[in-house]
This record gives sequence, structure tokens and C-alpha cells, in this order.
Amino acid sequence: MSTPLEEETTYPVSKDELATIRESLEEAFPEDASYLSDDYILSVASKPYSKDPTVRRPIEYSTSKLTDLLTWRKDNATHLQDLLKMAQDPLAENSPEALAKPEVYEKAKALAVSLNYGSMYWNGLDQHGRPILWIRTNRMPWFPDAEAQVNALILLADAGIQCMPKGITDFVVLSDSNSPPPPNPQFLISLLTALVKGYPDRLNLLISCPVGTIIQSVMKLLMPMMPGRLFQKFVLIGEEEAEERLSKIMDGGKDSIPTFMPKGSKDHDAMFPEGSTGNAVTDDGRVLKFDYDGMIEKLKKDVAAYQSKN
Repeated sequence: MSTPLEEETTYPVSKDELATIRESLEEAFPEDASYLSDDYILSVASKPYSKDPTVRRPIEYSTSKLTDLLTWRKDNATHLQDLLKMAQDPLAENSPEALAKPEVYEKAKALAVSLNYGSMYWNGLDQHGRPILWIRTNRMPWFPDAEAQVNALILLADAGIQCMPKGITDFVVLSDSNSPPPPNPQFLISLLTALVKGYPDRLNLLISCPVGTIIQSVMKLLMPMMPGRLFQKFVLIGEEEAEERLSKIMDGGKDSIPTFMPKGSKDHDAMFPEGSTGNAVTDDGRVLKFDYDGMIEKLKKDVAAYQSKN
């Protein structure tokens, strides 16, 4: 199965054009522009123009798109690492920052609770070296804290991007759709906004498997709000074809299909167990139970193994 990235036409971008984009971004965002690698800027700038797909995006358009991204990050992403550190700190609840701004500690706890479900995590790569973000919909809360859940997804997306193999600029999302909770409109809208504003051209595929009526309802809700290029990246896979199609996507073939997917044999639950739905602290006082650091360490090992054989 080929992916949209392999099928899509791209256009060359000169070194001078790359330098022009980067200089503009560094002037406007001197502290944040380094978040964008040259490979990613080239990827964005090389895509067909939405108003005329027979030509490349104008440099001004690509610069504007990346400027919007960095603007969005200032409001929605740059503070999340601080919340994560607070959630990992057993002494955070009584820290000067938490006592002075209790609302910040509450946000850190809410972020931890969303991660603690174990419903979203990075594990493994596809056959082209793209990290795979797994979404376990049966672990999702029926009544989610939409803001905290989107924050958790943003935090994870940034982590995956930082761990990508050299030359890779996008990722794959693989959603287990066996028994999802009813779709939460605010979460879906916020998620779509994050993809469009904060992660343009980062999503290579969003695969939902196996497909049921709830997922079909979700797609009907999202379709009118999606840019055309984003909609083309959604792939719905039925149970009968799951083994064949997933084995062509994942590095390691059918042996990489997890046990919660049709005919899967790889155990994810040992490292990513179904988590607590409460917000009680751990024995040492931390509110984060999800093994975030262990996930990052494993992803880096997966990337190193992929690079060593390619």
C-alpha cells in the first residue's frame, strides 16, 4: 500500500529560498524558529499550491503557514513541557509555583490524567521510518476533559517529532477503533485545529481499524471542516483486510501488528498498560503514572534500529 506522501507531487526548493524562509521566521521568532528543521521547512515549501496544484506553493504562502504554526505554538504548546515536569515532580503540589498559581498545578494534573489513561503513545515505525502514534479508543474517557486531552496529544506529537530519523518530517497515527466512546465535538474540533494550525504537513496517514459506525459518524462530522489535503490522509480499514494492509504499513510487517488489532500478536500492554482513570498521586507523590520517559527511550531505540538497517 503506497501512502499519500509517495503519491504526491513535490517541487524543488532552492537553498536561497530556504534561507529566505528561515531568515523571516528567525526574525519574527528568534527563540522558537529552531523548532522547525530545514527538512521540515523544505517539505512544507515543496508541496503543490492549493489554489493551483500544478505549481508549487509560493514562498510567501509557505512562510505565512509556518509563521501561523509558530504563533499557534506560543499559545498552545510551549508551556506543556513545564506542565509535564510539574506532573513528574513529587514535590510539585507544595512548590512555590503551585502555591502561587494553583490553576497551573491543576492543568498539570489534568494533563497527567489524560496521559494516565494509556490511550495515546508512540511505539514503532512504519516501513519508511515514520514514528507511529497509537490511539486506543476503547481507553478514551466517555466524558473527556477536551482541553487536557488535546494538550496531551500536542505534547506527544512534539515528542515524536523530536525523535524522528534524519530526513523524516511526518508521522503516522494508527487508531484502534474497536469500541470508541461517543465522539466529543469540542475535542474533535480542537484536534482538527491543532493538526491544521500546529502541525501542517506532519500527518502522513491517519489509519482507523477496524471501522465501525461510530468512526463513520466521526468522519461525517469532520469532513466538512477538513482541508482537502488533510482529508486524503484518512484511511479506513475493515477487519477482513486489516492484517494484509497493516503488514504493508508497519516496519516489521505482520509481526508488528498488536494484539488489540485483528490477527495481531505483538504485545503493547506490557509497556503501555491500561491506566488509571483517576487523578490520585503515585506512592512518591507524582500525579503522572504514564511512563513518558520510557516511551521516549523506546522510540529512540526503534529509530536507532531502523537507521542501522537502512
